[in-house]
Amino acid sequence: MNVRVGSGHDTHRLVEGRPLILGGVRVAYARGLAGHSDADVVLHAVTDALLGAAALGDIGDLFPDTDPRNKDADSRIFLAAALEKLAAAGWRVGNLDVTLFAQEPKLGPVKQAIRANLAALLGVSADAVSVKAKTGEHVGHIGRGEAIGCHTVVLIQKQS
Repeated sequence: MNVRVGSGHDTHRLVEGRPLILGGVRVAYARGLAGHSDADVVLHAVTDALLGAAALGDIGDLFPDTDPRNKDADSRIFLAAALEKLAAAGWRVGNLDVTLFAQEPKLGPVKQAIRANLAALLGVSADAVSVKAKTGEHVGHIGRGEAIGCHTVVLIQKQS
């Protein structure tokens, strides 16, 4: 098979005293995401989608939250490691679709910056990356502004 699809999901609570980082982009907001690393839900979901598509495990296998070396780690490190594993297995990214779920902050103003950054990190053109944002319609933990979630779908292709 020359093409595979992977999906990834991540959710983190919003808390005081942490920066909000989404897709490797620092977003101006009073709260950030709680987590062992920088808690970038976008990069965590993308990393899981890539690893899953290539049947190479998941982010927790490579970077467990029980490892003190991962404390406050930049999630770009996780993504880079996943991309290295993909390349070693003969795969490359075809395209990526990202859906962010956040009641607040409003993400419309930063979607293009996240898209451009993801394209650069993945080594693909911006037209191979889609970033969408949805609210929680005031329902559940996302709708109450307690958390931000992300779902991603990625297509990988065998390198020729």
